Amino acid sequence: MVDDIELNRLFWHSRRGMLELDVLLVPFVREVYPNLDDEDRARYRKLLTCEDQDMFGWFMQRAEPDDPDLQRMVRMILDRVQPK
Repeated sequence: MVDDIELNRLFWHSRRGMLELDVLLVPFVREVYPNLDDEDRARYRKLLTCEDQDMFGWFMQRAEPDDPDLQRMVRMILDRVQPK
């Protein structure tokens, strides 16, 4: 279970100041993060430590993270917003 303090902290860390990232990360942390298992929650927190420019490239699918944990999280976030 995720407590409100953790969710609020993650909400603010998910607001990156770059619209392209904000529209992906903020809804994800609000709607999906509370239902993730502990390992995926750790992966999301790890993603938030990355540089905005790196994340931008990953989410625009111009590059891919080297780290498999980050690859999983980027794919999870993109799968949520891309049409099937």
